[in-house]
Amino acid sequence: MLDLERQQKILALLIARNTIKMQDIIDETGASESTIRRDLQKLERAGKLKRLHGGATILQKKLDEPTIAEKTTKNSHEKHQIAKKAAEFVEDGDCIFLDAGTSTIEIIPYLKGKDVVVVTNGLMNIPLLMELEVETHVIGGYVKSGTGAFIGRSAIKTLETFRFDKAFLGVNGISINGDCTTPDPQEAFIKEYTIERSKQSFLLADHSKFGEVSFSTFAKVEDVTVITSSLIEKEYSQELIKHTNLEVVTL
Repeated sequence: MLDLERQQKILALLIARNTIKMQDIIDETGASESTIRRDLQKLERAGKLKRLHGGATILQKKLDEPTIAEKTTKNSHEKHQIAKKAAEFVEDGDCIFLDAGTSTIEIIPYLKGKDVVVVTNGLMNIPLLMELEVETHVIGGYVKSGTGAFIGRSAIKTLETFRFDKAFLGVNGISINGDCTTPDPQEAFIKEYTIERSKQSFLLADHSKFGEVSFSTFAKVEDVTVITSSLIEKEYSQELIKHTNLEVVTL
C-alpha cells in the first residue's frame, strides 16, 4: 500500500469512527506498528489528527462542502479573470494537470490552439477539452458526486505514471499561516501528490478563500504560486507575499 493511500485510509477510518486504536489501524492497513507511528506523526504535524496513547482521534469535524452549482455561481467573474491569468502560464509543449473545480474549468477556453497535453481528475472538464480537441488523459478512480472529481486508489496509481510541467489546482480555504485546505481528505491527497509530481504548481483562489479553513491540508503556500484578484484583503496579500509567488489580477 502506498504511503499516501495508507494515510488516506487512516483519515477515512477516523472520519468514520472519531477515535481509533493503533491495533485497529494495523489490522486495517496491514502495515507495521513503526510505519503507522510515523504516519500518525506526519498526520498530526499536518493538523489532521491528534495522537493518543495507543491510537489517534479526529482533530476537527469535516466541514460541509458546497455543491458544484453553489460554487459555479459564486464570484464567477472573479474566477474567470483569475483563470485567464493562469492560462498565460501555459506554453506550447506543456503537459499540465487540470484539477476538478469551478475555478480551474475556466482555464479550458484559453487552451484553444495551444499544443498541450492535459491530465485531469475533473469529470466536468472532459467534454470541454474534447470540444477543443485538446489531447486529454483522465485519471482513474471513482467520481465524487459533490464535485465531479475522480478520487481513490486508482486515481493515485494513475498519477504515478505522469510528470507535469505545470499543475493548476483549486482550493477551498487558505489560512493566515499559509495552509491550503479542502474538505475531503481523498481530494487533498490527489492535490498533494500532483504538486509533488509537478515542476510548477498554481493555486487559483478567489478572495473568499482567504481566512477559510477546511478539514484537510494539502500544501503550504510556499509550495505553489497563488493566483488571486485585487479583492483580496490587504492583510492576507501582505502576509502571502512573504512566503509565495503571488499573482494578483486587477478587477
